Amino acid sequence: RMEGYGYYTLPTGAEYRGSLWDGMFHGKGELLLPSGCSYRALWDRGVATQGKYAFADGLEYDEEKWHYCDGYDRRFYTEICSGFKPPGIPQLTNLDPPKIIPEDCYDCGDGFYDPKTRVVVDYKHKFLRNA
Repeated sequence: RMEGYGYYTLPTGAEYRGSLWDGMFHGKGELLLPSGCSYRALWDRGVATQGKYAFADGLEYDEEKWHYCDGYDRRFYTEICSGFKPPGIPQLTNLDPPKIIPEDCYDCGDGFYDPKTRVVVDYKHKFLRNA
C-alpha cells in the first residue's frame, strides 16, 4: 500500500498531494479540485480532522467568521436564489429577463423616462406621470 509523501489522482480528476499511510490520506495533505479550489487539511486514516477550503480565486472559507454571500451580504442575492448564469451571458440586472429600456431613455425603477417627450411610462409603455 502507498505510504510516505506522494501524489494521488482520483477518478474525478481531483488530486491529493501529501502524506499517505496504509493507502489512506494521513497527516498533512492538500486536495486539489478540478475547479481550481483546494482543501488543505490534517488527515487521520482518510478522514479530515481539521482543514481550510480555498476557492479558485484564493478566498478562504472560514466557518466561524463567514460573512460572504450569506443572508447579510445582499450583493449576490439573485445568484443565491436563482443560481449562476452560464459563463458569457452577462446579467446586468436582477430581473430575468431584464426589462427592455428604449435607446436614449432612462430607467426609473417603475418604468422609464423619455427626455424627448418628458414623460415616464411603465415597461409596457403605459403613461405613469409627467416629468
